[in-house]
Amino acid sequence: MLVVGILFFIFGFVTWLNGSLIPFLQIVCDLNEFEALFVTFSFYIAYTVMALPMSIILKKTGYRNGMAIGLAIMALGALLHIPAAISANFMFFLVALFVLAAGLTILQTASNPYIVYLGPEESAAMRISIMGLVNKSAGVLVPILFTTLILADMGDISASTMAGLDEIAKNQRVTELSHKLIVPYIVMAIALASLIVLVKYTPLPEIEFSAVSSEESATKTSILHFPQTVLGAIALFFYVGVEVIAGDTIGLYGASLGVDNFAGLTSYTMVFMVVGYLIGVSCIPRFISQQKALIGSGIAGCICIFGIVLSSTESTWLAAILWGWSGLPLIPNSITFVALMGLAHALVWPSVWPLALKGLGNYTAQGSALLIMGISGGAILPLLFGKISHEIGDIQYAYFIGLPCYLYILFYAFRGHAIRNWGKSVK
Repeated sequence: MLVVGILFFIFGFVTWLNGSLIPFLQIVCDLNEFEALFVTFSFYIAYTVMALPMSIILKKTGYRNGMAIGLAIMALGALLHIPAAISANFMFFLVALFVLAAGLTILQTASNPYIVYLGPEESAAMRISIMGLVNKSAGVLVPILFTTLILADMGDISASTMAGLDEIAKNQRVTELSHKLIVPYIVMAIALASLIVLVKYTPLPEIEFSAVSSEESATKTSILHFPQTVLGAIALFFYVGVEVIAGDTIGLYGASLGVDNFAGLTSYTMVFMVVGYLIGVSCIPRFISQQKALIGSGIAGCICIFGIVLSSTESTWLAAILWGWSGLPLIPNSITFVALMGLAHALVWPSVWPLALKGLGNYTAQGSALLIMGISGGAILPLLFGKISHEIGDIQYAYFIGLPCYLYILFYAFRGHAIRNWGKSVK
């Protein structure tokens, strides 16, 4: 659990760096909202492209060796950010992000079943929630570090300020900003390489899966014959889409409203996700089941979407109630509801995994790969969000894209997870 917890911290650190990177690259590479969200597309599409190949690697190498291979690929991806930063070329950044996420794919494919099967099935969501706490704690830390290490001495780098500079001064500013990324990514590559030693020489047990029943083995010859897993992958597609929208577009939304320190707004979403995971750790399965946690997430998510599009972009009374006592900067109500999406959907990932993997037996590796492919929602839905925002000229109403996502999660919570054969379900 400790070793896998360290890996989940790395997942969070690498993944949620994108939330700060998007508005940063929007300035450095002179991008609009739609173009900037290709950061999330290149990162998350790697899960779709690489999930099945990585599951084959896992089957051949075992889970521990597979994790080491994943870390090595991630270290390579971190190093590729160096020529990207030197050239300030957006395409180089996208390639580097894809390679980084490709390595992350094999780690995710291996580690999530690990957590599910290291204890009783009914408390799997609680264990994944613990890992989520670690993951999202990294997500809270990353924007703070990014702002401190990258932006602290750069002054005002807003789009309006950059637009007011002459061509020579603007190019010099862009070069200074871009080169600030070099040292952090070198440190990241060294840290990832060091973790390979930890994984290789820590006595992590290999997981042994029970076979499916003889009755099922005669009728189910593919992972696609398990509806609970296929529908679960779709649920994760929508979940990761809204998770990335909540974490990675809040900075863009804040920048559009002129909020100070917009690059650090991802931390607000991550803090609320941490609160959600604390609820999962303390309440599942003692007080609520995994299914009920999923139902609550879907309902809360729908409420947040209406809150975003209907609430004020100027008043900060909601933030004042929630954390005004802490001294942290207040943000408009509409942005606060974006941050609250983190709390709303925090328990979707830990609840879907055990429900979707239930009864797979020796199809678990394939099932895990299929669920990991659902992470492609983080590539497609934010890009669609950016396109809608760009076309209508109002980022606030683009958040309506989250409503059908949360409604599908509700469907999976009420009925989808219980379907064992196409055409019928169990009660």
